[in-house]
Amino acid sequence: MTEFTELNLVGPLLRAIEKQGFSEPTQIQSRAIPALMDGADLMGVAETGGGKTAAFVLPLLQRLQHERRKPKPNKPTAVILAPTRELAMQIGLCIRVFTRGMKLFHTVVYGGAPYGPQLQQLSRGVDILVATPGRLLDHMKRGTVQLDNVETIILDEADRMLDMGFIEDVTFITDKLPEEHQTVMFSATMSPAIRKLSEKLLTNPEFVEIARKTAVAEGVDHSVLMVRGHDKKDLLMHLLADQEKERVIVFVRTKATADTLASEIETAVEGIKASAIHGDLNQRARERTLRSFKNGRFSVLVATDVAARGIDVNGITHVINYDLPMEAENYIHRVGRTGRAGATGIAISICEPRERNLLRNIEQIIKQKVRIDEDHPFPAPASKPEQKKHRPGRKGRPARTQDDKRPAADVKPFRKRPKNTVSKNKGKPGFKSRKSANPAANAQNKRPDARKQKFKRAG
Repeated sequence: MTEFTELNLVGPLLRAIEKQGFSEPTQIQSRAIPALMDGADLMGVAETGGGKTAAFVLPLLQRLQHERRKPKPNKPTAVILAPTRELAMQIGLCIRVFTRGMKLFHTVVYGGAPYGPQLQQLSRGVDILVATPGRLLDHMKRGTVQLDNVETIILDEADRMLDMGFIEDVTFITDKLPEEHQTVMFSATMSPAIRKLSEKLLTNPEFVEIARKTAVAEGVDHSVLMVRGHDKKDLLMHLLADQEKERVIVFVRTKATADTLASEIETAVEGIKASAIHGDLNQRARERTLRSFKNGRFSVLVATDVAARGIDVNGITHVINYDLPMEAENYIHRVGRTGRAGATGIAISICEPRERNLLRNIEQIIKQKVRIDEDHPFPAPASKPEQKKHRPGRKGRPARTQDDKRPAADVKPFRKRPKNTVSKNKGKPGFKSRKSANPAANAQNKRPDARKQKFKRAG
């Protein structure tokens, strides 16, 4: 299929798609949308940035519009689970864009936000509830969300949910659903854990996996710069000042590093404004930061892995891994912020010599070698080839041949040596032997038989 018109979507959805500037569906969209509109369970696997959100939102809106029923208070018709609040907000924004001109209601609930507005919207009744697993459980315990009327449940970024430890929450939520419902799972990777979960939750599912050479978008250029630890910061400042980068995300491991690095970038690099985003910021601050980044008020965003999947900003030209991720899967989601929807992007990783094992793990998961770029002012010295450690001792004997073996007549019979019963302490100062040279004295010192003593006392 080459156009959205061939997917049998309703007029309001086609007009909304046209306003967004989309003309042709991606591979995951062209294969998943027809199956989902038929009501089948589905397991979808596609690279980050392949249009998975629209692939499940469009058929969901089509079905709800066709079978329109007024939603009851606190009883949504469809539930979409997302691992992070940023991703939940991104899905909510996608629904809001595509539901213009359609009488469908939705709301987004996530942790860190006040309960009041969420309770008010839920009490009015919503067709679609987008939620993080933790906040949905809170509402279920309060009785403000009941899953009796749910017809469709969608798990977006299922692999990330497992990584964040939401497997028990997801299982609890799905156990509360009615028997007759549609279950949809989307993931960037297909690990054994994801396969096991899909076998548990899905019934006769359609399996859609987009063939790809690597786990990341093909339009992303990957490179790594080897540098000593004390030169990392100088190298980052050189990269940001040397090239024209319209919109950059710098990924770090810790929240403290994000805050410190953002302020140091503004101080060290002239004409560049930077800001940080991480889990310690409250929801309003995070929304304000992302909004300012989208509007171009600053060009460098320093982020932790928690925010990696929730950043949906068009036109990100560069992703710089200031700290390599400890888990190789996070590299996929970091660089997935650039090169989205067929665009090109650049992913640069700064690597210390001691982190070569992390680099090898990344190369294994993306199934390609990362190019080493040595054209920078702070190159780390080339590592010396490993040498075998010297082990003292004689060299090994050469293997015996058949001619070297002795004839059987020359081999002496093995004779067992008598056991040495002499104490090791004999002859040392303070050693006293319990045995005496006099046999009579030994008989006197011998411990009496306990059994004889017992009968003697009894008599």
